[in-house]
Amino acid sequence: MPLGDNLGDKSDSRYCGVETDFNDDMPHVLSHNINGGFDFVVAPLMEPGYRPSLIDNASKDCSVLPFAGSDLVLSPSQWSSHVVGKISSWIDLDSEDDTLREDSEIALKQELAWASHLSLQACLLPTPKGRSCGNYARCVNHILQNLNNMQLWLRIPLEKSDVDDDAVNGVTDGMAVDLSDSWELWNSFRVLCEHHSQLSIALDVLSSLPSPNSLVRWVGEPVKAAILHTDSFLTNARGYPCLSKRHQNLLSSFFYYSIQIVLSGKAVHKLPATNQTDNSAQQAQRHDLRSYLDYVGYLYQKMEPLPEQERFELGYRDFLQSPLQPLMDNLEAQTYETFEKDSVKYIQYQRAVSKALVDRVSDDKASTTTVVLMVVGAGRGPLVRASLQAAEETGRKLKVYAVEKNPNAVVTLHSLVKLEGWENLVTIISCDMRAWDAPEKADILVSELLGSFGDNELSPECLDGAQRFLKPDGISIPSSYTSFIQPVTTSKLYNDVKLHKDLLHFETAYVVKLHRLARLSPSQSVFTFTHPNYSPNKNNQRYKKLRFEMPNDTGSTIIHGFAGYFDAILYKDVHLGIEPTTATPNMFSWFPIFFPLRSPIYVKAGSTLDFHIWRCCGNTKVWYEWCVTSPTSSPIHNSNGRSYWVGL
Repeated sequence: MPLGDNLGDKSDSRYCGVETDFNDDMPHVLSHNINGGFDFVVAPLMEPGYRPSLIDNASKDCSVLPFAGSDLVLSPSQWSSHVVGKISSWIDLDSEDDTLREDSEIALKQELAWASHLSLQACLLPTPKGRSCGNYARCVNHILQNLNNMQLWLRIPLEKSDVDDDAVNGVTDGMAVDLSDSWELWNSFRVLCEHHSQLSIALDVLSSLPSPNSLVRWVGEPVKAAILHTDSFLTNARGYPCLSKRHQNLLSSFFYYSIQIVLSGKAVHKLPATNQTDNSAQQAQRHDLRSYLDYVGYLYQKMEPLPEQERFELGYRDFLQSPLQPLMDNLEAQTYETFEKDSVKYIQYQRAVSKALVDRVSDDKASTTTVVLMVVGAGRGPLVRASLQAAEETGRKLKVYAVEKNPNAVVTLHSLVKLEGWENLVTIISCDMRAWDAPEKADILVSELLGSFGDNELSPECLDGAQRFLKPDGISIPSSYTSFIQPVTTSKLYNDVKLHKDLLHFETAYVVKLHRLARLSPSQSVFTFTHPNYSPNKNNQRYKKLRFEMPNDTGSTIIHGFAGYFDAILYKDVHLGIEPTTATPNMFSWFPIFFPLRSPIYVKAGSTLDFHIWRCCGNTKVWYEWCVTSPTSSPIHNSNGRSYWVGL
């Protein structure tokens, strides 16, 4: 039974599981826990005392493996929807004991083969024993090569000890401080398994939690489940289980990122006796962990519902989209319609035009002076409407030229002008702004040519070309824009790019609604463009080297790529942008841009990351190149625009 209804949430985090002990009566295990309120069980598949080496060679061919019942004891849908297989916890594939190691390898293969036969959606692998996991990872990687769609959840304890107070830069009395960081164990294992997309994580949530900064790393990792132990619960004033504030916040983030909760352990709270005696039979049937489940459900139900904007964006989360080619291609009606629904953007533009009109024409000249305003890249007319509304609001007279190269959008523009009765106010020009010969100079030039990275849809080139029909003291809206970038962990996006198995996709910048990612260092500014630009040596090529400092308490991290944003000044104090710290609220016209790395970069705690990015301009195209030079060097991505470019 789902934890509850949360408006807009249809993710897996609504379902809560329970870890059970071995029982060869699987129908009873399942019915007891489902009736107790849980949605699925994490159950051992093999009798825990089984060891392959203890079976006589003579009877090996005719012996039956001690699985928890036949595949026929549950229906196929019950196996696949309500059971996660739990691989035997005694398995140790890196043991120095040859017999144990060989037994472990045989048992692992047998149990996963059985789980695959049952069409289970996932299996829980035991935590690697000790610091070395090479042979364990090798065996799992072999299995992953031929696995069906089943996910393997590697059990990882959520722990990281902080540096001792006497330690400075990780050294005490000349000796290296050995930090216990379970992320390092996970990272070692997944690197050995070649970042396989079917290898994910089940985090063991313990009674004490690492620092908030180190927890952030896990958001970008493929965490599918969080195993919450009953001994992590506190006791409230009424004697019922509850969680600390930090644990509550952690569970809220798990719900937000679609991570399922699994309860584990025995009931450790003695619940207060009830005054009712007639429901003793009902109390006897109540699941031992029901009070813990009820509390998890309570936390889920008290979450704030997803805002309308986030519900709209749900289908776009972590979905890679190629950026638009606005000069080469004509946009479709559906694309225009999506952008036009972004009322926040056009309110900001209207505010900017209003301020520009007031600055351009004083109140005493408002009735006698007509301002010439050109909308370059008018689309289907939203900026024309915003500009005319600004004129009405400020009491200024306006003459509008709407310049649009897409002949299909021009049809809609003509219909709009006729419908609204703007024939005497708006002149439609069906032409590329770079080729148009304007009959008069403009006081104000308005455009919405910005891309997710500010300049990535060729706004600089377009506005430099259109600048010739702006008066020397004319106003450009936007007046400037700056791109920003930051390193991120995003296993989901990295694996999605890797699926293509080619260089081209790793050298393409994608527009994506970022969701499951960890932002590892504050974003830094990259390129700034200002309009109008009257520099005699105009050049839109750019190069920037950035150094990112990794916080020491975050722990070591892995960089899958870089997230890019922009912030634009439309006019004076009216701004528009998607940079996380200054983003315009409730605006959805732009998703961030993602620059992937061909090979993830491992960065130690407290060290620096050096990133280089170039904006290159040719006769027919503009493209970006990027690379990392520290702590290790990556290849220069997209050299000479061989994989990704924007056509002029």
